[in-house]
Amino acid sequence: MDKFPFKLTDEEIAKGIEAAKAEAALLKQDKDVLKLLFNCIDLTSLNTEDSSDSIRDFVEKVNELPKHFSLVPQVAAMCVYPAFASVLKSGLQDKNIGRAVVSAGFPSSQTYLDVKKLETQRAIDFGGNEIDIVISVGEFLEGNYEFVGEEITAIKSVMGDAHLKVILESGALKEPNEIWTASIIAMEYGGDFIKTSTGKQQPAATFEAAFTMLSAIKSFHTETGKKIGFKPAGGISTAEDTLVYYCLVKQICGDDWLNNKLFRIGASRLANNLLSDVAEIENGFRKEIKYF
Repeated sequence: MDKFPFKLTDEEIAKGIEAAKAEAALLKQDKDVLKLLFNCIDLTSLNTEDSSDSIRDFVEKVNELPKHFSLVPQVAAMCVYPAFASVLKSGLQDKNIGRAVVSAGFPSSQTYLDVKKLETQRAIDFGGNEIDIVISVGEFLEGNYEFVGEEITAIKSVMGDAHLKVILESGALKEPNEIWTASIIAMEYGGDFIKTSTGKQQPAATFEAAFTMLSAIKSFHTETGKKIGFKPAGGISTAEDTLVYYCLVKQICGDDWLNNKLFRIGASRLANNLLSDVAEIENGFRKEIKYF
């Protein structure tokens, strides 16, 4: 951690967020930016009532999207529980769409490391090529940073070439310096992305957490040359909020991060709203689209 001292102030965070909000307000009618945001969505279904049939129907909607809405690109990925990894593998027709699976005791991360590794390995075996895990938040808050990091490395070791997104559950981390420290640990121990939240705990994604995490990503890149991705998730449903995250990424990390290789948005409701927004710009009138 000595290489990455925390230097942000509350004033700097607040000022950065206000600048992002001001820029975002100017982009509400920018069709190209809204399309890019759609292309960065991890379209998510993490419901207790999910079943193989419901996820199969969800996949089919993604497959059929270009036929119904050629005005937007495809989503970046679909994100589901481990039991449905094979449904994504067998059902998704566009192989460029990521098959994201939550794993390792999601959303609490309260289970044994060997279980976390086994669940992750099976998710990969059944077709997942992106894995979203949660850090051991309790251990982190106790200051057991090495334990937290070594778990991440151990899980990463069974993943092959799959990408690892590490969820900080930032709403449980009360201070910016805690979010910063968790971000650095996640990156140093093997995370390809750092992600704000599971969406199962409040607060979920916040602009304050995003500013801190993105600043950590920038610092890590400056020190190591490695580009780590960023994924806000949890409660994100409107273009207005999503544009603020977009502007924070742009202002802090730069244009190189403005693609779905390094920027994802975890959402379930956002896709319909972005479809409606783009259609309104193209057609000149508003009609709410409820496709997903």
